[in-house]
Amino acid sequence: MGHGTMRRNEVGEKRLTAREQGVLRQVMEGHADKEIARQLGVSARTVQKHLQRVYAKLGVKSRTAAVLLVVKEKAERS
Repeated sequence: MGHGTMRRNEVGEKRLTAREQGVLRQVMEGHADKEIARQLGVSARTVQKHLQRVYAKLGVKSRTAAVLLVVKEKAERS
């Protein structure tokens, strides 16, 4: 799947692209935007844009809220 391909993620019925999932995963690991950008070979602004789309799709307003939502849903499935 390319980074523009949509697929189901672990958060409800929301769909994140593979790239958005990867960025969110790195946020969950505690990486800053600049670190994520360096790893992906993109600008920090591009990472911020990916995160804005993640927040919109998940219905949250911050990286903390996005991480908490994922953690909560994973816990509920356990």
